[in-house]
Amino acid sequence: MTQSRADRLQSAVWAGVALALVALLYALGPILAPFVIAAVFAYICDPAVNWMVRRRIPRPLAVLLVILGLGAILLLLLLILAPMIYREAIALVGRLPDLIELLNSRVAPRLMERFGIDLQLDAAFVRTWITENWSTAQDLVPVILGHLRQGGSALVGLAALVLLIPVVMFYLLQDWPHLVTNVQAIIPRPMLPRTLRIFHDIDSVLSQFLRGQLSVMLLLAVFYSVGLWLAGLKFALPVGVITGLLVFIPYVGFGGGLILAILTALLQADGWSPLIGVAIVYGLGQAIESFVLTPYLVGERIGLHPVAVIFALMAFGQLFGFVGVLVALPASAAILVGLRELRAAWLASRLYRGDPESRIEEIGK
Repeated sequence: MTQSRADRLQSAVWAGVALALVALLYALGPILAPFVIAAVFAYICDPAVNWMVRRRIPRPLAVLLVILGLGAILLLLLLILAPMIYREAIALVGRLPDLIELLNSRVAPRLMERFGIDLQLDAAFVRTWITENWSTAQDLVPVILGHLRQGGSALVGLAALVLLIPVVMFYLLQDWPHLVTNVQAIIPRPMLPRTLRIFHDIDSVLSQFLRGQLSVMLLLAVFYSVGLWLAGLKFALPVGVITGLLVFIPYVGFGGGLILAILTALLQADGWSPLIGVAIVYGLGQAIESFVLTPYLVGERIGLHPVAVIFALMAFGQLFGFVGVLVALPASAAILVGLRELRAAWLASRLYRGDPESRIEEIGK
């Protein structure tokens, strides 16, 4: 078999495998969420486990320590942020009528003067509506907990999901080297070098993006929290953390965080100082992210354009739901490597190079 026929056969095989995986993912989507979440966390944490193993820590113990550390971080983050966000959201809703009056008194006249837009919001109606629903809003958490207690199956399902993720993650991390070896063992020997190179390229793209983006998220969460606190924003910590975590979705993190910070600054009614501080902090944050953190930690060679990331998240989410959002970036990395392979094959083809004697043959193929 010639090399060109072997290459075409390999491409056809992998295309079939990819289609089969997509069909399987679509069919099993409702039950795949904990397994996909565990696989994503295992992929991210595997370098930490390998680092411990190289220091003569038994792999099962290293896996257990990594999972416990990750769980402690997530639990601590939840215990700190959830009550704070709830209390501060209630406070923000309570001050919403003041914001509407501020808009009516300061913003509406300028809109009318410059653009002819008559914008007048009914602050009295909002105040009455909040007063009527205030007790319900404050009792929202007890109501939710009561519904959870009544819906025992939903609560059991949630508990099973939370418990299943670390169990699956443990076995994946424990058997990761064996899984890699077994996958390599079933690949046909003539296809092995090229397949391993493609897998390496996918791993390089994905690992650099995910781990680099995670570092960017954590650093920006710290930067925005400290910066907004220095700017005098009362709700600096939740706003900063939310902004940092949402940076994973291009433009959404910065834009959503900026709107939330401006709204918070307006509700403080402390004049222009918080607003100026918010503008400075988010301006510096965007500059640091664009020119320092992302090029250094994520790298420009990855090729995952921000618009492509947004499209991938939305498209896979539409097709496969929550599981689709989880696999969007890994699938995008694989597609990106595949497109690079196709481009390289096209540029190396005799049809592209313009060899006259091979044009008809290449078209036929």
